[in-house]
Amino acid sequence: MDAEQGNASELRTELQKKRSEVSLLRSRLEAAYNQKEERFHQLLSVRNEIRSTISSISSLKNERDQLSVKVKDLKGQRDQFHAVVKEKAVVKKNIDEQKKGLLEKMDVKTNPAEIKSAIAKMEHRLETEVMPFENEEKIRKRIKELQLEQKRLGLVGDLWKNINAVAADFSEARRKAEEFHHQVQETADLSQKKHELLNPSYEKLKQLREQEKLLAAQHLQLKEQYQQDREELEKNLSRVKELSKTFSDSEKKSFKEQLREKTAQVSEKIKKREKLNMEDILAFQAGED
Repeated sequence: MDAEQGNASELRTELQKKRSEVSLLRSRLEAAYNQKEERFHQLLSVRNEIRSTISSISSLKNERDQLSVKVKDLKGQRDQFHAVVKEKAVVKKNIDEQKKGLLEKMDVKTNPAEIKSAIAKMEHRLETEVMPFENEEKIRKRIKELQLEQKRLGLVGDLWKNINAVAADFSEARRKAEEFHHQVQETADLSQKKHELLNPSYEKLKQLREQEKLLAAQHLQLKEQYQQDREELEKNLSRVKELSKTFSDSEKKSFKEQLREKTAQVSEKIKKREKLNMEDILAFQAGED
């Protein structure tokens, strides 16, 4: 009997201890769950930022590549105009040399308008004045000289028009070449800026990857700890349930034994015709049930 009581005392002590452990484990499990969820949400946030950064990098690369293609196309057009400028420069040089040679050879100093006016005046004199034949011949000779001079000036004028046309073509080609060169520089600078923006983006992505790795490891560790605490809690709850059931069964058994003893006592009183009290009557009725 003493051994049974000692064993029951040990079991009650164990039950009390397990209940305390269950209470602590529940608190620890709740804290572990909150930490695990906090790390999980942090991990999700970092992964969203990683996706956003990758998208930004992809966009920058596409813009940079498109600008690089445009630079290549602009360079091609610029080079074409540079080639035209070189060709026009050669033509212009040749024309300038022709003009210089012609002017040096002709030694033209008279204004074409003055020549034309002089010829008109002399022709008018011939038509309206009466003069000696010698004077008339001198005027006609002078008119021929001026007409020859006028013809030579006409050649120079044609050459000058040609020079002006070549110079205009040369200037336009050079202007176009400079315009495309300016566009090449602007577009290349913009492409370079896009490329330079990639470096901090790549560095940011690297840091985010490191954060992701750390948070993932912490989340896994907390998840494993949570699972261990949960298993330990379930194990302790199972033991508490088992011990509680044992004491419940034991208490029921003790009550039945006490009831049988009381019923036997009441039966003995009835046999001896002794007076029964209310407790005796209730115990007897319970025994019959």
